[in-house]
Amino acid sequence: MDVTQVQQIRQEMERIEARKLQPHFIASFFLEAFQRLGGTIRQREPKRYEITHVPAVIRQGDRGKPILRRYERICFEKSLITVPGQPPAEFICPGHPLLDAVLDLTLDRHRELLRQGAILVDEDDPGEEVRVLAYLEHSIQDGSIGRDGRRRLVSRRMQYVEIFDPHPPTPSPQGRGGEDSEPSPSGRGQGEGQGVRDAGYAPYLDYRPLTPDEQALLADPLCSMCLRGFDLEAQATTYAITHLVPQHLQEVRGPKEALINKTIRAVKDRLTKEINYWDQRASELRLQEQAGKPNAKLNSAKAQQRADELADRLQKRLAELEQERQLSPLPPVVIVGALVVPIGLLQRLQGKRASAPATFARETQRVEQAAMAAVLATERALGYEPRDVSAQKCGYDIESAAPLAQLGRGAGGEGLRFIEVKGRIAGAETVTVTKNEILTALNKPNNFILALVQVPADRDFLEGDAFQVRESSGTYAVPGEGCVVRYVKAPFQREPDFGASSVNYAWQELWERGYEPQRHGEH
Repeated sequence: MDVTQVQQIRQEMERIEARKLQPHFIASFFLEAFQRLGGTIRQREPKRYEITHVPAVIRQGDRGKPILRRYERICFEKSLITVPGQPPAEFICPGHPLLDAVLDLTLDRHRELLRQGAILVDEDDPGEEVRVLAYLEHSIQDGSIGRDGRRRLVSRRMQYVEIFDPHPPTPSPQGRGGEDSEPSPSGRGQGEGQGVRDAGYAPYLDYRPLTPDEQALLADPLCSMCLRGFDLEAQATTYAITHLVPQHLQEVRGPKEALINKTIRAVKDRLTKEINYWDQRASELRLQEQAGKPNAKLNSAKAQQRADELADRLQKRLAELEQERQLSPLPPVVIVGALVVPIGLLQRLQGKRASAPATFARETQRVEQAAMAAVLATERALGYEPRDVSAQKCGYDIESAAPLAQLGRGAGGEGLRFIEVKGRIAGAETVTVTKNEILTALNKPNNFILALVQVPADRDFLEGDAFQVRESSGTYAVPGEGCVVRYVKAPFQREPDFGASSVNYAWQELWERGYEPQRHGEH
């Protein structure tokens, strides 16, 4: 394995770590769901909890390992299992019977509610494009047959697809990477009259429920904007089959093929040596028996039987591995759908902004594109190789790698840099960060950077900060020109509350905590 391959593996591991469920996603879900099911839990030490009551409904059922009535301590991070002077903690993670029981009960109680759908608000979208978010479940199976007579599932994941009107009455910004940045290279053309795009790996975390007052405002507009006449389920399924299923299959097939090939080599090496040994042993015993010197403990027939059994075992194991190699995707299934309303539409209906929708959309797009261009240029000037991944909605906007070093890592010893870009004009008071962005930062605190970009104001846009309207037309020839960039490391100290979809931070406070980007070793 050469240095390039090592670098690719390390980078993929870092991407996975940035999106890992443990500990923050798991802890956020369990603490809320357990209490809603009637459980009693209290924090005793930082990020360590005592469960004084586990309801009977959770303890019921056979899960292999009994669920206790109480737990002296639980935690969600391995490093906190043992703390000096405190009782050891039970590690709550996927596969633990307590977590599995809470998850199953939550699904059972709210499955019908899921089927009914919901109306959600995207507070990070200042546009006015109403869209549908479809939740799909997709599985991949291999050729192995389980005890139930069905082929074994080797991977199952949720996929999210957005269906939108590509020709809305008013335009809204789609990407954040400049004029050449699209939501997805394949996000359009899945049917006449509508567009489809990948919504990312957990978009719902960044959305909040619609309030009753907002629902009253939207009653009439939604009638003409809810994509009536579109076969939403068919469009979501078609897009997933065309674009998401092959990607899922490729992600599973690569590591699976490598593991199977490695296992085949190991099995052949070990069993072939044993077969050769017993074949040779049977031949030696046969010659001794012909010479009238039989072995009292082992005869040639028994040795040959062992050799034949091992040969059969080898063929059987190789056949099993070939069955595991035969991966096939199942059709994606639409589980539920939700209508997503941009905060920009609500703000206009509430009279919180005066600009025409087209003017407002152009201004927000101008600021975002200028900020992205400035940070991309900054990273290149620092000697990194940045890549715009904002359309993937993975919790950050830019993935930046240092030039390949001898040991497969960046020249400064660091791995990938995950950069979230926030652009505002001079005088802005707040900046909004989504839940996904905060949790990604907490998952990779040493790799995550919050890039704050002060963008020059546009004299043609009289309302000033286009993002300020949340709380209460012109473009540049060179995107990013005149911007001031500051980086903030470890910007967030704790995860958002369970019901929060985003958090507002004081712009000036973050700006003062930041620093001017410098080459490694200079800062």
